[in-house]
Amino acid sequence: MTFSLPRLAKYLTLAFAGVTLTAQIANAQSAVPDNRPVVRVAVQQISNSGALDPLREQSNVGTRVLPMIYAGLIELDTTGDLKPKAGIAESWKRIDDRTLEFTLRPGVKFHNGDPVTVEDIAFSFSPQRMFGNTKPSIGVATAKPAAADAAANEPTFATGPTPPAEVVAVARNIWPSLIGVEIVDDKTVRLVNALPDLTLEGRLARLGSEIISKKAYLAAKDWNTWAQQPISAGPFKVKELKQDQSLVLVANDDYFGGKPNVREIRYTVVPEVSSRINGLISGQYDFVTDIPPDQFKLIQNNPKFEISGGPVMNHRLVVFDKTHPVLANPKIRQAMSHAIDRKAIVDALWGGKTTIPAGLQWEFYGDMYIKDWEVPKYDPALAKKLLKEAGYKGEPIPFRTMNNYYTNQTQTDQIMLEMWKAVGLNVQMQMAENWAQIFEKGPTRGVRGWSNSAPFSDPVGSMVNQHGPNGQQQRMGEWSNDEFNKLSNVLTSSVNPQERRETFARMLVIAEREDPAYTVLHRTAVFYAKRKDFGWKPSQTFLMDFRADNLQPPK
Repeated sequence: MTFSLPRLAKYLTLAFAGVTLTAQIANAQSAVPDNRPVVRVAVQQISNSGALDPLREQSNVGTRVLPMIYAGLIELDTTGDLKPKAGIAESWKRIDDRTLEFTLRPGVKFHNGDPVTVEDIAFSFSPQRMFGNTKPSIGVATAKPAAADAAANEPTFATGPTPPAEVVAVARNIWPSLIGVEIVDDKTVRLVNALPDLTLEGRLARLGSEIISKKAYLAAKDWNTWAQQPISAGPFKVKELKQDQSLVLVANDDYFGGKPNVREIRYTVVPEVSSRINGLISGQYDFVTDIPPDQFKLIQNNPKFEISGGPVMNHRLVVFDKTHPVLANPKIRQAMSHAIDRKAIVDALWGGKTTIPAGLQWEFYGDMYIKDWEVPKYDPALAKKLLKEAGYKGEPIPFRTMNNYYTNQTQTDQIMLEMWKAVGLNVQMQMAENWAQIFEKGPTRGVRGWSNSAPFSDPVGSMVNQHGPNGQQQRMGEWSNDEFNKLSNVLTSSVNPQERRETFARMLVIAEREDPAYTVLHRTAVFYAKRKDFGWKPSQTFLMDFRADNLQPPK
């Protein structure tokens, strides 16, 4: 077929017009505005370390934010029954006491659009990501070398970031005996432990066991660069982080759990409670965190706002450094515990809205919960008797603290100072600006405030994780006990329920009575003030869950 020049020009004109129209339609579609709202949240802090990496930011403030960025094989149902639920893995099963097999959910994507593969799963639990040059342990009776080796002989890798020593120490604390991940096929992996472990599912569901993009990690210039802009598969991805100022997360519309109902979350650091509340009332924020009960009425008097929240899986503690010459005598630490009127603190500062727990444990431990245990009773006369027996002559005891990192922290500390003074203890408060100053070794480190969470339903998650041989208190050189450390090994690896229960009961006696590592004050309660027109359910942890199934924006 042949065409005349005029006829050919006509067809070319029509064809060009069609291409132009197609391009215009595509541009119009891509220019459709995203009318989903932005959630604005005022917090007292975003990250203690400046990093958005769960293995570096094991903190209450990190727990609030990081699960919105990351996704794991399985996750904890924090707004439900606190049991593990499907995440990147659609199902899993026990092969034996030390092996879990996972079938991956099809179609899961990372923030950069890449599919999540079995290679990414294996890399997420690899030496380069987690363990450095440390080896899986056949026990945790003396796990300090894991941290020490990481610091003294950090590994190097041909490409990609090297995990810092602190990351390696935390990873080996969470996974002391993990060998690694075996790839079965393109949708199946097996997580293999060196020792029997009944808590593998819980360890996977806790903060620090998330899945990351191998390609993105290896492409990062260094570890700090990675930690500022991590790539995982959670409901939101990082847009901008300004340390100690703000964090902006943008919706991951490919999230396997459902497209978020908001396009962004903007967290702003507002240290003072009054400023957070004023920002909510003035319309600057939609949610504000860490509201003490004495401010509830101010919020509730305004019909546009409400209080949400309650007790979470966390306890407030006072922690002892037994290397301090005064605190080396356990009777001094025992006296400090018996001098505290916990009920007075709960009544005065919390309006009875939280409880005094039975030591460092939670009811959701089930059969592992020691029902007949309790915190040291308030007994000033006993405290004075113990001080006399210890030969205490009024030597100063330093107490490091921060300005309301925890809700009502300063007020709690001031009350305890008076209680200690009443029995003859000379406790001297020292204000610190950050956790690095709190942990800094020296003659002025003696007592400090802290909190411990229950990341899963077994005492290994808190007792061993925080106070065991590789836990933070022992890594900081504050406290150690040989029998306690041996029992940590038993609690971690035994599959005998009765043996495990008896072991945990004995560990409570050691750490809370005979050789106090800490004393529990009360269960932590977290309260938020929020706009009523946002439908939202608080979690039973520090997590603020803004996923589609837990947040309904105003219509």
